[in-house]
Amino acid sequence: MALTAETESRLYRSLRVASGAAAHLVALGFPAAVAVLARPGSSEGVWPVPIPLPPAPQFSFLMTEALLIFSPETSLLRSFSRKVRVRAHWALQLLALLCALLGLGIITYNKHLNGKGHFVTWHGLTGLLAVLYAGGQCAGGVLLLYPKLMKNWTMAKLKLYHATSGLVGYLLGCASLMLGMCSLWFTTTVTGASWYLAMLCPIITSLVIMNQVSNAYLYRKRSQH
Repeated sequence: MALTAETESRLYRSLRVASGAAAHLVALGFPAAVAVLARPGSSEGVWPVPIPLPPAPQFSFLMTEALLIFSPETSLLRSFSRKVRVRAHWALQLLALLCALLGLGIITYNKHLNGKGHFVTWHGLTGLLAVLYAGGQCAGGVLLLYPKLMKNWTMAKLKLYHATSGLVGYLLGCASLMLGMCSLWFTTTVTGASWYLAMLCPIITSLVIMNQVSNAYLYRKRSQH
């Protein structure tokens, strides 16, 4: 028996709500798990200074929540105005960038203390690129606050490019995170099914964010032609 359009719509919305809720849980649970694993004084000396939570997972959590703010189904601020959500998005993105810069500084200092090379792995290179990209993305977001700086661009086009470029940056950050989970320290600390579960976390959030951005901008843009 074929499903009616209304039933399909309800089913699709239910799936989006469930996946969005899963993304929220992953965004919170993954950093908490890494915080337990990456203790100061561990075998790899991950954090040479006593900080409560490693910056890289914080970056992942804040970036994910900053994007989920605009989810029509699972945003924690969906009852607030768009202006409030935009401001919250900005605040979370800036915090994410600060965490990324802090993480970059800590790991660079740690490498220096241990006499190791800098940015010699794919994880290190993609991580550096993700931090630089995040900085550029935040700078580009200023144009949405002050659209008069780009007189020849419409607000709709600025939003489209900012959203799609932000998606690229988010996927780049997730790729760096997954490469980090292939490191000797992580594969030694997290083994078996737990490692596969950890790898699944950024995949889940990436798929949710990709679906959200695609539905909000790309599919809508295509339907207008």
